[in-house]
Parts: sequence; C-alpha cells; structure tokens
Amino acid sequence: MPTPPTQPKHWPIWWRWSYDQWPTLTRTGISCTGLLTISSATSSGIHMGIEAEKFSAMEYSNGNVFQLVVKQGEPTLVPPAEETEKGLYFLSNLDQNIAVIVRTIYCFKSEEKGNENAGEVIKNALKKVLVHYYPLAGRLTISPEAKLIINCTGEGAVFVEAEANCALEEIGDITKPDPETLGKLVYNIPDAKNILEMPPLVAQVTKFTCGGFALGLCMNHCMFDGIGAMEFVNSWGETARGLPLCVPPFIDRSILKARNPPKIEYPHQEFAEIEDESSTNDLYKDEMLYSSFCFDSEMLEKIKMKAMEDGVLGKCTSFEGLSAFVWRARTKALKMLPDQQTKLLFAVDGRPKFKPPLPKGYFGNGIVLTNSMCQAGELLDRPLSHAVGLVQDAIKMVTDSYMRSAMDYFEATRVRPSLASTLLITTWSRLSFYTTDFGWGEPVLSGPVALPEKEVILFLSHGKERKSINVLLGLPALAMKTSRNDTDLEIISRLFSSRPGNLVCIIGHVK
Repeated sequence: MPTPPTQPKHWPIWWRWSYDQWPTLTRTGISCTGLLTISSATSSGIHMGIEAEKFSAMEYSNGNVFQLVVKQGEPTLVPPAEETEKGLYFLSNLDQNIAVIVRTIYCFKSEEKGNENAGEVIKNALKKVLVHYYPLAGRLTISPEAKLIINCTGEGAVFVEAEANCALEEIGDITKPDPETLGKLVYNIPDAKNILEMPPLVAQVTKFTCGGFALGLCMNHCMFDGIGAMEFVNSWGETARGLPLCVPPFIDRSILKARNPPKIEYPHQEFAEIEDESSTNDLYKDEMLYSSFCFDSEMLEKIKMKAMEDGVLGKCTSFEGLSAFVWRARTKALKMLPDQQTKLLFAVDGRPKFKPPLPKGYFGNGIVLTNSMCQAGELLDRPLSHAVGLVQDAIKMVTDSYMRSAMDYFEATRVRPSLASTLLITTWSRLSFYTTDFGWGEPVLSGPVALPEKEVILFLSHGKERKSINVLLGLPALAMKTSRNDTDLEIISRLFSSRPGNLVCIIGHVK
C-alpha cells in the first residue's frame, strides 16, 4: 500500500489528503474504503431529501431582508447515453497540481419560452455529451503510484432540479463572490470530506418564478482547466440544441506523461514553501471580506502608462500591469515585513507553447503555473515597472522545456505548489462564458460562486466587449483598517466600499 504524500501545512484544503479515507489497493483494482458510492437515484450517499430547503438572507438598501428559499429535488445519476470505455483513466501531472473544486453559475432569462422543461432538456443533453466526455461519469480515486486517477465506472454525473421562491433579478449581483447566497444554486454532496468523495461533475438546474433558470456546476479542476471547461459546457449546450460538437474533445492525456527518468532543468520556485515571517496566517483567522471591482479600459490604460513612465519597460499588457498592481497592493495591505519573501503565482496557457502544440479540444489541464518571487520591501519600494518586469519574466519562463521540467518535478517530488505568503491570480477574462446556449439564448449572467482559496484573486472579463476586467478578491477584515494616506491601500479599501469613488485619479499617484 502506498504511503500518503507529505502534507505541507499551507496546502489548500482540497489538496490535503484525508488519511482515514486512504484507499485500499487490491490486485484486481482499487477500492476506496469509506468513500462515497452512488448506485441509484435514491442512494442514501447523496440523499438530501425531496424538496430540501436552503435559505439565504439578502438585505436590500432600504433595510428590508429578502429570504431566498431554494427547494432541491432528489439528486439522480445521469450516466452516458451509450456504453462507454471502462477502466482507469490517466491524469497528467498538470492535472494533479490543481485538484480544487470550482463552482460556477450560468443564469438564463426567457419570459417567452419559460423554464418548464429546462431541467429535462439539460439533463437529456448531459447524457449525450457524456458519451464524448465519459471520464466525467467516473469517480476519482488513487492509483497504485499514489496519484489521482479516474475510475471510468460510467455511473454518471449527479443532477438535481430545484426551485427558487423569487425572480432571477432578486438574487443580486452574481459577479460578486457570495457563497452564502449563490451556494444555494449549486448542489453540495453532503458530508464529503475530500475530493475523493465528490463526483467530478455535479449539476443543479434552479427554476425562478420569472421564467428564468440557473445552471449551477460543481466540477473538479483536475478534470480540465478553464478553456477545457468552457469547451465542455459549450458542447453540452450544442448537444441540447441538436447540433454537432464544434470542438470534439481530445481524450488521450498520455501525451503529457512525465519523462522517465525525470529531467528537472529549472528551480521551480512555484513549489517552494515560504516561511511566514509576517504572521499573515494569523490575519487570515479573522473574518474575510470579499468584493469585486471593475477596472475599465481607462483605468487599465492608466496602470499601463504608470508602469512604463520611467522608460524601463518597452510594453505592458493589461494582465501584466493589473497583476503587478494588485500584487503590490495586497502585499501592503497584509503588512508584510520588508524581508518577507512574497510570491505571485499565475497560470499560463501551455497549449500553444508545447512542442508540438496540444491538439485542439485537449480534454485536461493545459495550463502551467509560473511565478515571481521577491522580498516585500523590494516589491513595494521599487516602482511599478519593477513588479511588471517580474511578471513579464515569469511569462517568458514558460517554454516547452520549462513545462516538461515542471511535470517531471512533480513526478520526482510529489510536491504541490505552496500558497504560503503567496498570491495566486487566475484569469478567466479570455474565457467565452457568454457563448453557452442550451436553447434559451446566451446567459445574462455568469460567474463563480466563491473564490476557491483565500489566497486567490480572480480576473473576469466584464461585458461582451471584454475591454474591462472584473477583479474578485478577498482580504482579512483587519487588513482593511489602513491609513487614508496610503494610496495603494486606499484603492484596496475602496474596492470593498459600496461607493468605490473615482479610482482613476488615485492610480496616477501609485509609485
């Protein structure tokens, strides 16, 4: 029996192994003791009770409190419509790195068509699309090599229909992380202790009184990155409309197997554990405040101009400028000591950078984490151009040899990226959230239920023109108590204010 990997104390919660759930390996296969199994629609393993009610209170500006009530039906299993391949399905080391749960919501509004058969249409389409994406109908387990792997059992995804007691507009702004409210629109497997106890795909269709509905998805990031997830959801919508798949999935992930023997050619600081000299973990024991803020094209241009004004940089993209800007502001808000090492992690799409490039429709994670690391004092005392330069250097690092070295590093060490004293930026600003169509038109709203970890900041495109970026972030409440003379901190404080004010002029005063 393999030994569970060492658990760094700063691993994200969903990356930590549950030792009492460690699987028993047998010669004929893998059986997981104590893990959730679902054999029928009425299995007690996923039973929440018919019409289980979930409540969430929302306070309006006039002081009235609206009680959101969502009645969930009985969860059922949706297997593929046809017989599919069985057995163990390989997950690459890029998949192993990001085994976190991601919950998203798509809201559709249609007074004319109504929502009476929305659940049936989406459920039937799910059966058909799972024929192409059959690993999503399996279950996560542990391989004899002590790595995540999919057991393609064909038992199916979990599907739930629900009803809300309000109109779609009444749930408020879903571009702002709100797990208390939006979490009611995504079904949670009860008593699941870790990712092994959660099916790779869980879907809930919630009908609203106005005729609209929401599709809430709970998916494991180890199954695909943002690009792969959008291709799956769009394929699901195409199937619901009776269309062929625009981008059929390329299922074989073995093209990203680690080399034998491993060949580690880079230091890979993304995996480094940083000592928390500034006791930022104590801050995170405080209440977390979450908010979102839209950086429009004018504000983004101001940041880029500020980054290039000293002539050090020849160019600066919106992502580079905004990443550096937020990294600096967050570091200052957390009051890191000058000698404290701080790390910025972010994902780069490796699909076009591999040699040869990954096939179109690659079903899996094609992103690679890269990093910038320096002392907090260096980050804050030097101009914005320095931080942008660090981001640009991290992007340049990502080559075919770097990515394969990263996969080999995990193969040799089984160490996952640490989030100690780290900011992880994940960008969805290039994902086509507004193209999903199940027959009711494109979603009027879409976004995540919550940030997966306290160290994560999410970039989302704002509007169909995608010229603005919505920044979703969270900070401990104590980090909000800052001096009004500190311009970077003032910006962060205003992000959490109901009246953000004119931040464009403030950005012009950033060092």
